[in-house]
Amino acid sequence: MFDTLHYILGAFSGALVGFTLGLVGGGGSILAVPLMVYLVGVSNPHVAIGTSALAVAVNAASGLASHARAGTVKWRCGLIYAGAGILGALGGSTAGKAIDGHKLLFLFAIVMVVVGIVMLRGRNNLGIEGAACNRTNAPKVLGFGFGTGMFSGFFGIGGGFLIVPGLVTSTNMPIINAVGTSLIAVTAFGLTTAANYALSGLIDWPLAGVFILGGIFGGFGGTMAAKRLSGQGVLTTLFAGLIFIVAGYMLWKSASTF
Repeated sequence: MFDTLHYILGAFSGALVGFTLGLVGGGGSILAVPLMVYLVGVSNPHVAIGTSALAVAVNAASGLASHARAGTVKWRCGLIYAGAGILGALGGSTAGKAIDGHKLLFLFAIVMVVVGIVMLRGRNNLGIEGAACNRTNAPKVLGFGFGTGMFSGFFGIGGGFLIVPGLVTSTNMPIINAVGTSLIAVTAFGLTTAANYALSGLIDWPLAGVFILGGIFGGFGGTMAAKRLSGQGVLTTLFAGLIFIVAGYMLWKSASTF
């Protein structure tokens, strides 16, 4: 049972996650779970995962609405990417149950470092303003969406960090559009996970509520900051920097399994 302080910490954590989702589109789940466990004090990791999945999905939907109002969402691309990603997540989660995912997290962190380096090297490429999904690049978008979903389902975390680079690579859209569009997939992946955990009674609904409220306010701030930082490669640099920080944390946590 949580007291007032726990709920205040939950709202604060939600604001941090919402700001991150609005700013760079990814990182919600990988930030939310540690905040739930170590800051708010949720003792059951499964409840932390289920509750954060629901909160991240709703906060991502709120951020998506803000980006949609700003005109930075490519709906067709996002729906294609998310649809393929859900299929990939189902396959990835099935395979993940049969393999020691803790050791493979180490390898996944290395993949994240590579993604960050690629993003930094291309930070001066501002993308094509009118980029969209068509018959030419649709197979590429589907492939990246499916692959991202597989990673997300297999490891349980980290998929959000691959959605933005995947959208940029497959469509050459500007990163501000990739950030807004990625929230379609983040919402879809989060709701899929949350529904699964809710069926097992592994969601703390009051805590999810305050986390979501904090995330809505944080999401507004993140979206405004993303618009201001989208030029000159600054947003790409921030995104890559966040990838390096999280990858370093994952390497540190998983190194003991070797």
